[in-house]
Amino acid sequence: MPILTETQLQEFGVALLAAGGANESEALIVGRSLVQANLRGHDSHGVMRIPFYVKQVQDGKLNAGSDLNVVQETSGTVVGDGNWGFGQVLSRQLMEKLMDKASTAGIASGSLRQSAHIGRLGEYAEMAAAKNMSAIICANTHGAAQRVAPVGGKRPRLGTNPLCIGMPGGKNGPFVLDFGTSATAEGKVRVKKIAGDKVPDGWVLDPEGNPTNDPHQLYGDPPGTILPMGGDQAYKGFGLSFMIEMLCGALSGGQCAYPNPPAPVGNAAFFIVIDPSNYAGFDHLQSEVSSLEEYVRTVPRIDGVEEIFLPGDPEQRTLAKRSAEGIPLDDGNWNALLKLADELSVSVPTV
Repeated sequence: MPILTETQLQEFGVALLAAGGANESEALIVGRSLVQANLRGHDSHGVMRIPFYVKQVQDGKLNAGSDLNVVQETSGTVVGDGNWGFGQVLSRQLMEKLMDKASTAGIASGSLRQSAHIGRLGEYAEMAAAKNMSAIICANTHGAAQRVAPVGGKRPRLGTNPLCIGMPGGKNGPFVLDFGTSATAEGKVRVKKIAGDKVPDGWVLDPEGNPTNDPHQLYGDPPGTILPMGGDQAYKGFGLSFMIEMLCGALSGGQCAYPNPPAPVGNAAFFIVIDPSNYAGFDHLQSEVSSLEEYVRTVPRIDGVEEIFLPGDPEQRTLAKRSAEGIPLDDGNWNALLKLADELSVSVPTV
């Protein structure tokens, strides 16, 4: 298993993206975004995505060089169309507009349609938190990439439809809750598939609706499904996913899930940015957040439990560890990057 420094992996990723058709600015933004996901332990949204992105560019499904097209705009809203450009670039452009609007109006919302994969939602919540703002972000798969069946169903109908809420003011950084409404992200199943590993219990059902540990079952014909989040109460996860499907696909002018979808194309998304200074004020928010954090962390613990984890804690811990020790990549996904590097004549870092 190779272990790379942040600099090594970012330079390698940027080079692959640039050789694969991204312009210089896009390669830097997307490469950094992917490596930052790896640094936080979200390998499913990290550099393993590069071969897929490059293939989309080569197949004409991802339009390098596309910027956000503002279709409609008010003092507090933005409707954006990405013309199937790089999702990380488009999302950052939309977030900059929304943060500017929120600083005046107090709150701003925006939608994004026809965007390639937008990556880790927590990145955009962290952008807001860096300016002492809060954010709520959710995304669907633009009607395609259906992976999750409703409770009792055995064919997928929705994507994994993630939701993220970010709040500034924590002792160790912002609180960022970022999760799919399914038992796991599809990318995590893909990581296991490429690595040749099994998936844990409770992630995937085969095409007949039976539990399986074989990640290949998700991608068969007919396909298997990823379970909704919630275990015995999975209707809660699926219900949340269903509402996100409409928030993202319908409000944006994009698409909700529909029959016989194409292969994965990207995302439609909905963003809300809130400036506390236009409400009770950032000082009040920070005071309350700090008091809440202290109150929750000091709860009496069950025997054997050493500490209480809050949203963002696992990512901050992994970030510190991987920044110091390097970023590990499993052999399967590393070999996929090596294969792409050979095809694109990109130099490989020494590991």
